[in-house]
Amino acid sequence: MKITLKSIGKRYNYEWIFRNLNSTFQSEKSYAILGPNGSGKSTMLQVIAGNIIPSTGEIFYFENENKIEPENFYKYISIAAPYLELPEEMTLEELLHFHSGFKKFYQNLSIPNIIQLSGFERSVSRQIKHYSSGMKQRAKLLLAIFSETSVLLLDEPTTNLDEQGVLWWKNLMNQFTKNRLVIIASNIEREYEACDEKILIGDYK
Repeated sequence: MKITLKSIGKRYNYEWIFRNLNSTFQSEKSYAILGPNGSGKSTMLQVIAGNIIPSTGEIFYFENENKIEPENFYKYISIAAPYLELPEEMTLEELLHFHSGFKKFYQNLSIPNIIQLSGFERSVSRQIKHYSSGMKQRAKLLLAIFSETSVLLLDEPTTNLDEQGVLWWKNLMNQFTKNRLVIIASNIEREYEACDEKILIGDYK
């Protein structure tokens, strides 16, 4: 998988969030989009995902040198972000079954396998609305990391996680992202310290 950005920019009214960004992201590598809160990291991640249309420039998506049309790119990505909502009336087990109807699980992992890896065995039948903020964040990360996708996009992935949760997340990343393209938007070193390349969004104002 390869994503190429050519002179990408995004503005709201007269304010540029970022502009003149040229970069290429490739599989089997990890990238960090860095900057303080409010700098536009999440916006850039959403532009890369195809959820927000850039104000200038073009984005090209390729799989094995075959071009992917932007409207079909959603099939290749999974994303976790604090601002994404979960269907809180569902239990985790129901959510995993529901999610599997849209995207297969990574390396054909079964739902019992995923539940075991989640550490939620005692909470699997509890409605998500009764989960703590940290447990909800774990559920979002589970759905993203265990989806069978070539591209994994993570926005501030350790939000609301305690120290044990951060170690859990790092372990999953080490096990299940080696052959994927990973892009992390962050301003916390523990989230991006292992990334191969870093993009400072402040360089594109």
